[in-house]
Parts: sequence; structure tokens; C-alpha cells
Amino acid sequence: MSTSRTWAVALTGVDGHLVEVEADISNQTPEFRIIGLPDKSLGEAVQRVHNACKNAGLDLPRRRLTVNLSPASLPKHGAGFDLGIAMACLAAGGAIAPRSIAATVHIGELGLDGRVRPVPGVLPAVFAAARAGFQTVIVPRGNEAEARLVPGVEVRAAASLAEVAVWHGADVEVPEVEPVEVAWTPPRRPDALDLSEVVGQEEAVEALIVAAAGGHHMLLSGPPGAGKTMLARRLPGIMPALEEQEALEVASVRSLCGEAVAELDALPPLEAPHHSATVAALVGGGSRSARPGAIARAHRGVLFLDEAAEFSRVALDALRQPLESGAIEVHRAGFTAKFPARFQLVLAMNPCPCGNHGVRGAECVCPPMAIRRYTTRLSGPLRDRIDIDLQVSRVAASRAMSGTSAELTTAQARDRVASARARAALRWKSTRWRRNADVPGTWLRQGSLRLPAATRAPLDRALERGALTLRGYDRVLRVAWTMADLAEVDRPGLDEIGRALQLRRGLPR
Repeated sequence: MSTSRTWAVALTGVDGHLVEVEADISNQTPEFRIIGLPDKSLGEAVQRVHNACKNAGLDLPRRRLTVNLSPASLPKHGAGFDLGIAMACLAAGGAIAPRSIAATVHIGELGLDGRVRPVPGVLPAVFAAARAGFQTVIVPRGNEAEARLVPGVEVRAAASLAEVAVWHGADVEVPEVEPVEVAWTPPRRPDALDLSEVVGQEEAVEALIVAAAGGHHMLLSGPPGAGKTMLARRLPGIMPALEEQEALEVASVRSLCGEAVAELDALPPLEAPHHSATVAALVGGGSRSARPGAIARAHRGVLFLDEAAEFSRVALDALRQPLESGAIEVHRAGFTAKFPARFQLVLAMNPCPCGNHGVRGAECVCPPMAIRRYTTRLSGPLRDRIDIDLQVSRVAASRAMSGTSAELTTAQARDRVASARARAALRWKSTRWRRNADVPGTWLRQGSLRLPAATRAPLDRALERGALTLRGYDRVLRVAWTMADLAEVDRPGLDEIGRALQLRRGLPR
């Protein structure tokens, strides 16, 4: 039989598509050609496969060899198809059994010496194979740990092409080679940053707990040295640990970025891109293949933009759509890649370019027009999506040098947040939402959850005066419900509404 087929996976964002790899041998002028919309790196698989087979003792037939990647309309990129192409070619030439490879998915890049090299995106690729009903997936030895995170599929890890060929019935000697590994970074310690190190910012710490309990977005504004960055970097530590499915989603994005995934990390991720980051760095991009940006890498965690006013306005406004939808789409000619992007946004900015505007005892040298330009770098629509706008002041010397640490620790705050989230999850158990920040405003303004008119009075007046948009109205309601969960009361009262409105307007407490 001169035709054989096996399977590989093409990734578009975090979505994997099964690709049938067909190889055909014909009695024509010797040639090796790959068709089916490959990119340049995949087109170069011809030389990699040829040399890898030669050095593994598995010669390809000296005839015309055509490899088709189907469906042909789906863009395919990267070197992860190498192993599948090599197996299909060897089966077409009779070196291995065609029936053995027909129900197996092959993922891996080939080195010229025949070793199987790790590739990015193995975790979502194996997920796609499992969803398609395949029972066996062969991956590089360096990707074995992350591939085994997918349940219900047999994972075989190979260090060389000869090893894979022997599994499929080839009569060849398997050499002892050093597997190509991926550099692995140990998981972050959740207790590395503790809230007890924050001194004199009790109101800000309480607002941080509210943000973590409800999944609310936050803006911290204040002079340099007030502790904005210190507070923001401690937010992931007080958030509840990720559930298994959430941790798998985070690990899939990390795998697409080329990071080694040896185990699931339950700590929510923290992404803090530099203020010089471009739109592509935040959103993600690429000409033939889309790579995740900071927005996708912050999925199920925190996206912290320090010195937010220094980011380009176009980059900041790119956040508006994922803040509403929980996903980011990268559109390119020929394909659309979708990444999950359900994150908490934390912005930090100074009151003016020099940072001293409104600071007692400090002199601001910025002209009024410069201050106005600086504060308007955050557009109105983006500010309207912020739930908590908190002004942070510098700590007095007497408190900073008192020698006493804060009473609230990260572990205590995490317990309060977990308790509040449990109350919210119980309230929304009959819906698809679990956090207050995800609940549509219509559910809070209508039906059984509608608050009495006397309780809503401050909000209604702010809406009528134009001080709040309807989106802002709903966001204040969500924060008020989170405060009620933290206070362990059934529903918000005037006190919770007032405090939520105060946080929304950015007034000093």
C-alpha cells in the first residue's frame, strides 16, 4: 500500500484542530513535497524529516513522496507536525505498520540526529485529541509531564524517532540518546508576599479584600511611595486557589507560550507588563500564528498595569472588550485565534507626572494642562469599567517607624475572601456565575434580588444627576453585594451601598 495516514494537531489560539496527515508514494521523479497550507517552518519539515529518518536508520523511498495535511483550508504552523509526517512517510514506504499509526496522534519536532524535541502547546493539543476520541498520543519526552495532565488518554513519551518507529513495528535499533528537556521554573510560593508587611494602609487593604472577594477591577491612585505596587502584588495571594479546571486553563496558556508545565499551579497568575508594552504585547499577535499576550496570560489571575498613565491610550483601550467578554480574539488574514481572558485588572497611577499634586508638604511643578493630559490618559469608557477607584496616601513617619506590623495577614485575608466567595457561590448556584463581578446588572436590578427603594436611593440619585452611568450603577451594586458577603449579611443595606459608592467615586476614606 503506497498511501498511509496518521494524525496531528493544529492550534488556533487555545483551540486544537485534528489534522489528518496523509502520505502517498508514486513512481515519478524523486521529490518530497508537503501540501495543505503549511507555513515556512512547516515547509522546512521536509529536510528535518529526511535527515532524521536517515540518521535513525529508517531510509525513505527514493520516489515522489507527497504529504497532504487535511483540512487544507486550515492554516498550519510550527514544527509540531514533524513526527506525524515522518510516521506517515515511513508507513507509506512499508517500514512500519499503517494500521498502527492510523489511530494515533503524533506531536513533536524532529532534530537532524533523530531526537524528538519538545514543542509549545502540547497541553491544549492533547486536550483536543482527547475530545476527538483518540486513545493514544505520542509526545516528546520533554513534554511528558504536561501531556499526562490530561485525563482519559494514553500518553507515550519518546526521546527519538527510532523509539516511536519501534512502537509501530519497525525493525530498527533504538539508540540511547539524551532527551531534550524544557527548562522548568518551580511554582511560585503563595506566601512569599504577605499583607502583614503593609503598614498604615488599613483602608486600602480592606478595599483589596473586597476586590478579591468579588473579582472586581481596581484603580489605585496616589503619590510615589504610597504602596500601590506593594498592595497590587499581594492580591493573588489572598484570592482563592484555582480549581482543577481553572488551573488547566492557565496551564494551557502557559504551554502555548512555550513554558514548561510539569504540574498544576493553584496560585492565580500575576502579569505585570512594562508601561512601554505595545498593543500586540497586551493582546497577543503574530502574522501566521497567534501567541498569547499579557491579557491571556493573566487569565484567572491579575493583570497589573503599574504607571497606567504611561501606557499608550490605544493599548489601554484594548482592555475594554476583554473586560466585558472574558475573552480576547486576535484576527488575522485567514484565521481568528481566541484566548480566554477572565482576569482582574489592577491599575496604579500617580496624580500627576511629577507625582506631588495634592500631596501635603510637597511641591507640584506640573502645569494644569499637563495634569489634565496625564489624568485623561485613562479614557472614560475604561474608567467606567473600574469597580473600585481608591486614593492611596503616604504613610506618616510615626506609623512607619512604630515597629509594629499589620494585624491582618495574607492567610487571614484569604480565609475572609474564601468565606465571602462561598456565600456568593451559594447564592448563584442555580446560574452559571460564581462571582459577584460576573453577574449581569439586570439580575441585581430586577426580580427577587432587587433592593428596596430606600436602600437604592443614593444610587438612584447619582444616576439621575449623571454622576453614574447604568454600567457604573450595576458595578456599584456588585461591590455592595460583595461587601454584604464579607459582612455575612443576606443583602446589602444603606451602609454597603454608601461604602461601595464611595469606592466607586475614588473619594479618600
